[in-house]
Amino acid sequence: MKNLFSMFLVATCTLGRAFAGQAPGSADAPDIPISSRDRVYLSDQFSNTVSVIDPAAEKLLGVIRLGELTPANLSPLYRGQLLVHGFGFSPDGTTIAAVSVGSNSVTFIDTATNQIKHVSYVGRSPHEATFSRSGAEVWVTVRGEDYVQVLDGRTYVPKDRITVPNGPGMAIFSPDGQYGYVVSSFTPMAVVIEVRTHRILAHIPQASPFSPDLAVTPDGRQLWFTLKDIGKTQVVSARPPFAPIALLDTGPITNHVNLVRDAKGQFAYISVGGKNEVQVYTTSADPILVATIATGHLPHGIWPSGDGTRIYVGLENGNAVTAIDTNTNTVIATIHSGQGPQGIAYVPNAVPHGAGTDHLTPLGDLEEALHLGLSPVGSAPSLPPTTTIAVDSQGLVDQLQAAVTGLRPRTSYLLALSLSVDGAAPLEPVARFTTNPAGAAIVNAIGPLRKVAQEDALGQKRYFVIVGSNGAAQETPLQVQRSP
Repeated sequence: MKNLFSMFLVATCTLGRAFAGQAPGSADAPDIPISSRDRVYLSDQFSNTVSVIDPAAEKLLGVIRLGELTPANLSPLYRGQLLVHGFGFSPDGTTIAAVSVGSNSVTFIDTATNQIKHVSYVGRSPHEATFSRSGAEVWVTVRGEDYVQVLDGRTYVPKDRITVPNGPGMAIFSPDGQYGYVVSSFTPMAVVIEVRTHRILAHIPQASPFSPDLAVTPDGRQLWFTLKDIGKTQVVSARPPFAPIALLDTGPITNHVNLVRDAKGQFAYISVGGKNEVQVYTTSADPILVATIATGHLPHGIWPSGDGTRIYVGLENGNAVTAIDTNTNTVIATIHSGQGPQGIAYVPNAVPHGAGTDHLTPLGDLEEALHLGLSPVGSAPSLPPTTTIAVDSQGLVDQLQAAVTGLRPRTSYLLALSLSVDGAAPLEPVARFTTNPAGAAIVNAIGPLRKVAQEDALGQKRYFVIVGSNGAAQETPLQVQRSP
């Protein structure tokens, strides 16, 4: 009996350490001071890696390689993962779950050893994986279809499917473990699910069809979710009848949201990729913007430390993670990571013993990248760029991603290269794209782009430009490249 009681105490303390008084845990759990036993994990979509960071030392320890680079990953994927994107972690902090969009998989990794424990294959284009509060289940939102795949939290094998509106983006659980909330990326409708029965209890209208991320306040009162296509954030009650609270105009490419509790109160932190900033709101009945924090290029995933003194933001077009001091709401560190970080997780006490660096590899050539900005023709050089571009080395070729803003909504455009900085010279097309309702777009391309965008042996240099795309041979430039 004594041994059983001791085991119960250990399990209880471990659960408290993992969730703390910060999201996704409950407000009454103890905070956990930052230490080198903690880890920050990022899912690096273009390098197909998981970056592992020591938050106390503010240092990248290495990456866990889950798949190959382009063009090797264009062959049949008999092994390895593609487009590492979403993240989750178990309540006891011993396991992280990395979701790969391109290979339809969830990779479960031991936090102490960085070893892969299991790979579960699910439906088309999964987006996020979230452990239930008890750890008994893992809910994987299968965004390319219309269901949540429920996996056993111990064996990771499928046990149930929950049919939801088409395109589920992410699931999160109420602090008491009673409700699961699921937003949609294709349908303007979120749902509330009873965890015990997997039964849908309520439908919550979304202000737009595309919600990629959501969070619940640790006090269990509010549900916050982002609307990436229209650049807004919606707030509703997390309790019946799940009534609307606010619709906030946060800006183009509004990505993720998370919560922090500290001596000043409870606050929502929202990454706004099109503005290269994090916005901070009160969680009052009428949320108020209290801070705006410049972060670097295309902030995406966001997660608080175990004590809420820091919040970490992945910079998708910066290949880095930024640490923000939540007391002053200022950036205190920027740490290099793999390419195109998307999801993020802060796991307190992930490595209870030892260095926790086994099975990690250095970034190596993945560090080679070109970061650029584009601005409207004639705009002041002192203004921040309107569009950011990252060109990451994949070895033989490069992966380009542009976070485009400041254009007309639902309109076609061309990203191109020009021999003149003003875009007046003949254009070499790179990618055609159409903007969303907020006049923004995420644009991707593959090719030897770092080489052609830098000065060659003949002294020629090409510059990125955005023009209209109506079929004319030469459009008037709308945005042109600035110096790196």
